[in-house]
Amino acid sequence: MSHVDHFSYGLLTPVLAYLMSAVGCMLGLLLTAKARTATGSARARWLIGGALSIGGTGVWVMHFIAMMGFAVGGGRIRYDVPLTIGSAVLAMIVVGAGLFLVSRGNAGFGALLLGGVLAGLGVAGMHYLGMFAMNMSAHVSYDPALVALSVVIAIVASTVALWFTLRVNGAPATGGAALIMAVAISGMHYVGMFALEVQPRVSTVPVTGARGVDFLLPVLSVVSLLTLGLLLAVILSPSEQEMRDDAELIAQLEHLRDGWPGAPAAPAETPRRPSLFDSTGD
Repeated sequence: MSHVDHFSYGLLTPVLAYLMSAVGCMLGLLLTAKARTATGSARARWLIGGALSIGGTGVWVMHFIAMMGFAVGGGRIRYDVPLTIGSAVLAMIVVGAGLFLVSRGNAGFGALLLGGVLAGLGVAGMHYLGMFAMNMSAHVSYDPALVALSVVIAIVASTVALWFTLRVNGAPATGGAALIMAVAISGMHYVGMFALEVQPRVSTVPVTGARGVDFLLPVLSVVSLLTLGLLLAVILSPSEQEMRDDAELIAQLEHLRDGWPGAPAAPAETPRRPSLFDSTGD
């Protein structure tokens, strides 16, 4: 087995990956908290934003930044573009499916568990699809026990994340939950990476695909703009307490209007003229 280095840039890539995961999870929790107080299309939009934040930034961007520190004996590593993009789409879809599943009004423990299993398998699938997208002059295999452990971690982390989206309120709790989610996501990633076994082979065919940095800069630019837009949406939208206060104020105004002495009374009913179809008694 050739020399595999998961931290070729030292602590830079794992720390940056963890921070991006925490930011994505925190924003996702804020967006799903908004969804709990919304209805109809507004609720769907908040949940989609949560899926983009957790699945896109919290999971996939974390994975890709961590992969920047992965090196194999100085060999060249390239990435298949369609498969790499497909792994990002998969992460956002499965997280979104889990959010919509558990956000229903009558969702119970069964829905939470089903959503966690679905999202966990999808997150694990995203990870290994992203690994499959790597091109190098080597034969790649995996330790089945560590792969199974990474899948279990992904399912547990996804279930806990979905539970947080239903229960967490307030900035301190949201921040703490995001840090816990980021630990679980990062742990799943590195357990899956340590399951990797690489055997070098000589090949005269050049390694094809895009360099990691060719993905990293555009991805970070898009993610930064998207994160800023979603964050502004959260900041500018009314909070749950503000909406309750507005509802109470409207109710008080309606009560005052109904009890105001000078308010116009409802018009009295005009006496109806007898009709030929009215019955008359003797």
